[in-house]
Amino acid sequence: MPNERLKSIMVSGGWTYTSLAEKAGVDTKSVERWANQNRTPRLVAARLAAEALGEDMFTLWPSLRRPRAARAISPEVVALYEQRADLPVSAFVGLFGQATERIDVLVYAAVFLHEAFPRLNDLLRERAAKGCTVRIALGDAESENVRQRGREEKFGHGIESRCRLALLHYGPLLGTSGIEVRTHGTTLYNSLYRADDQMLVNAHVWGVNAFGAPVWHLRRTGTGTLFDTYAASFDDVWNAARPVEES
Repeated sequence: MPNERLKSIMVSGGWTYTSLAEKAGVDTKSVERWANQNRTPRLVAARLAAEALGEDMFTLWPSLRRPRAARAISPEVVALYEQRADLPVSAFVGLFGQATERIDVLVYAAVFLHEAFPRLNDLLRERAAKGCTVRIALGDAESENVRQRGREEKFGHGIESRCRLALLHYGPLLGTSGIEVRTHGTTLYNSLYRADDQMLVNAHVWGVNAFGAPVWHLRRTGTGTLFDTYAASFDDVWNAARPVEES
């Protein structure tokens, strides 16, 4: 049975078997078979031929198998913010304030938290007193990766000084039961702010300061692996980080 639709489109567009074969990267006999015997082309050839004809390849050849539609978004994604600056500090504070089991923070500095919410240390002490484990991983100001981040973000030595400032902010928490602070020198692909089964992931973009990069709000649902992937990355950095001792 001929493919009448294909033949009609070729005639109206002035296509020959040879000219369409050249566009699709096949021999002329293949195009003859498509038109006269309704043979189904290989996927790549079908796409090239359909693009040349200005048609949908699945309409021209219904027997082609459509690719399975990808899931648009993970069920673990609560929200996506275009920039961290779009997220009020109250979102971070509210997340930490609800934690009952653990709070994990992986950053280089993130001094915006203390600057916007001076009671952060009090909040962390309160959570720890109620049995919450608090782990804070800050960037090592002496590490080459921190220095490189400053160069990439055109922030110069600012990032190093902010790492030192962050350590001063968290310093009063050293020695508090349930709270530990460490420094790390890893390449920071994402800043992580976890409270129990919720997490804010501040993705890092080359040359962009963290406040201008996107933030994913994730929630562990038991039906995905996204949350656990980031949680595992925190543990890997934490295990390689250096504990900060009281001076």
